[in-house]
Amino acid sequence: MKTKLSTKNTITWCPGCSNFMLLESVKKAFGKIISGGTKQENIAIVTGIGCHAKIFDYINVCGFYGLHGRVIPTCLGIKLGNPNMTVVGFAGDGDTYAEGMAHFIHAGRYNANMTLVVHDNQSFSLTTGQPTPTTQQGYISKASPLGEPNYPLNPIKLALASGVSFIARCNAQDIAHTAQILEAAIRHKGFSFVEIIQDCLIFNKNMNAKDKLMYKINNKNDMKIAEKLAGEWDYNSKKGKIPIGVLYHVEKPCLDEKLKK
Repeated sequence: MKTKLSTKNTITWCPGCSNFMLLESVKKAFGKIISGGTKQENIAIVTGIGCHAKIFDYINVCGFYGLHGRVIPTCLGIKLGNPNMTVVGFAGDGDTYAEGMAHFIHAGRYNANMTLVVHDNQSFSLTTGQPTPTTQQGYISKASPLGEPNYPLNPIKLALASGVSFIARCNAQDIAHTAQILEAAIRHKGFSFVEIIQDCLIFNKNMNAKDKLMYKINNKNDMKIAEKLAGEWDYNSKKGKIPIGVLYHVEKPCLDEKLKK
């Protein structure tokens, strides 16, 4: 199955990039989904613009190489056009929380049956490291030579406030655990959001190596616990704890079910 999901395209990520490990996790998750009865041709992926988007070239499934910040509406269009498709979007932290912010908020309201995977390395790495909405204060780049003045937003808190029905966070370097969470997200009936914490080898290296802060959890529909977990790390430092796993999971009507009514 892994061979069938691979392509002959040369992988052009930086040697040692954690995207290599995330690619393996995605293939494992897709393999499980296909083994469970989903046809390979009925899986569609959508990507934005950024280092994350190159994953489009390395997975042998249908898809759409989209525009920056427009991964979610493209996924939604595919899902509305053919509800039988299993749709997974891949986006970056800048891709999702800057240009794509409005789409992200409303995705929780719509609760369409699709998955969003956000690669978060806290910088616009493909375009030489400008700060994103999750970049820590003080980060110096060519775009912010005096240091990033703004406090980073917390996407997990935002997802909870927006009514997202499946929220999870993973460590890109933990292939097996990430594959397990991705499979659960794809099987979830509704909009699922998985944040991938990963390092960039070139830019914003001060925020790398947070593995020691991470611990695994599995929360279901307890909002109070989810809110507490969401507040344990503020994206602004390497202090506190970083829970990974399912942070919130609740069943509620999907968009297609609401439209039928």
